[in-house]
Amino acid sequence: MAFQISPGVNVSEVDLTTVVPSTLTTAGAFAGRFQWGPANKIKLIDSEITLAQTFGKPNSNTATAFFTCSNFLAYGNNLQVVRAVGSGTLNADANTSNSNIQITNEDAYEAAYLNVNSSNAYGPFAARYPGTLGNSIKVEVFDSANTTLFNAWTYKSYFTAVPGTSVQTAASGGSNNEMHIIVVDGGGLITGTAGTVLETYPFISKLSTDTLNGSSTYYKQVIFNNSKYIYAMDPVDYANTSATWGSSSAATTFARIDSTTYANGNYSITLAGGVDSVPTAGNIQTGYGLFANKETIDISLILTADAPVATQQYIIDNLSTARSDCVTFISPPSANVVNVSGNETTNIQSWLTALSRSSSYVMADSGWKYQYDKYNNVYRYIPLNGDIAGLCVYTDSIKDPWFSPAGFNRGAIKNCIKLAWNPTKTYRDALYAAGVNPVVSFPGQGTVLFGDKTLQSKPSAFDRINVRRLFITLEKSIAKAAQYSLFELNDEFTRAQFISLVTPFLRDIQGRRGITDFKVVCDSTNNTSNVIDSNQFVGDIYIKPARSINFIQLNFVAVGTGVDFNTIVGVA
Repeated sequence: MAFQISPGVNVSEVDLTTVVPSTLTTAGAFAGRFQWGPANKIKLIDSEITLAQTFGKPNSNTATAFFTCSNFLAYGNNLQVVRAVGSGTLNADANTSNSNIQITNEDAYEAAYLNVNSSNAYGPFAARYPGTLGNSIKVEVFDSANTTLFNAWTYKSYFTAVPGTSVQTAASGGSNNEMHIIVVDGGGLITGTAGTVLETYPFISKLSTDTLNGSSTYYKQVIFNNSKYIYAMDPVDYANTSATWGSSSAATTFARIDSTTYANGNYSITLAGGVDSVPTAGNIQTGYGLFANKETIDISLILTADAPVATQQYIIDNLSTARSDCVTFISPPSANVVNVSGNETTNIQSWLTALSRSSSYVMADSGWKYQYDKYNNVYRYIPLNGDIAGLCVYTDSIKDPWFSPAGFNRGAIKNCIKLAWNPTKTYRDALYAAGVNPVVSFPGQGTVLFGDKTLQSKPSAFDRINVRRLFITLEKSIAKAAQYSLFELNDEFTRAQFISLVTPFLRDIQGRRGITDFKVVCDSTNNTSNVIDSNQFVGDIYIKPARSINFIQLNFVAVGTGVDFNTIVGVA
């Protein structure tokens, strides 16, 4: 209890109910090329539908990245995705002279454009994200109070009345602050049908302080908060309206769109200047770098699609090995196994030689699969690392992370028409000796992951993926629980409390077949006076991990009719 100065009764509570928490073990991570969506920002994707809505449907340039993610999502629903873009990937905008602008994501727009005008350098609007899809976007603005013009407007049926003056502005003596904005897929690149209406914004305001029911109605803020396709950049008809649009004073008489230039009472523009460019290896690595800090982003499985060797090495060194709480999944380059005849094993071995590859935080597979692309009605070869990571998710969902994701029970590959290369037993032996996990199609049994090795070259328990993931689970969970011992006194009570915290958790893992035995040591033998004086705390946790079966020997022995089996095999 705390010391008291004067007589009294003090009541306090001591919480001894702390437990080791469960940790997220199936969150995937990926960075790659897509044709739409925010760039250089992590987005949570839970399904293929969300993937397509957020980053656009696949085309010939983005299919490998898209389907690697899609294949992972066929097994799970937690994938953190970063879109990587090259410096030449530009947003379409309303400046027909092409202003060469790149707004990578919402954070970049909010910092640079939401609350300022840019002298009409980009026109009134820009595509929400960089890329050629933005060139399909058409935007129309109507702010005339003329009923005749409104009735003649093409999009009149999407709005209930002419725009006028909001209650807040009218009460302050201002006028003309309302307008309608509509966003259309003019070119049909987004929806597949030209002229499809994407979004409508009725009665939004030119007054930057205007609100309705506690929410802003200022047009730039409304579009920023709600649009999936555009940003508002500068006032329409900049020379005549910029002095009033965006004013914070409700007493303002807001300028209408110039009736001489826009005689029909509305401004209409199809955005242009959107450009796609190939992201460099550095751009891709920058995207993966967003996952580097394990204190701010929790991931366990890293997909790599068709990343080149240098990028694979970057991910291994700077993410999975550096973080020590996630596994990277890699596939050989397409040229090593797709449309190759007879040199696949040699090619894969050469690929591994190019990697500084000894790490228990890496799992390599043997190739690519052939699958159907429903978006473009074609078949494509896609690397298998998205599927292999997905099998770990599936294993977690029906068993636990310390079970192997390989084999006929848990290792079935989905959406596979055929393999680019289906290794026979001889080649599987060569691959497995090198640490590569074969994916094999068996007649009548499907396509199966047929190995569970990591790229740990030193023989140890950690050369198996189930052991590596077991320890990741234990380390994450116990480390989180141990945080509550920080700043406590290093005495017998705290050490006993730590043991009583960890032991039930490990006993539970043991009961779920993850470990065969364990021992926790946290006493004066490892918390010596020097350790205590250094403000440190030591807990030694000894684990005997369960091992997966990789080899089965079945001996069939023929014996004579009169032989007693007990004589042959002995009595138990």
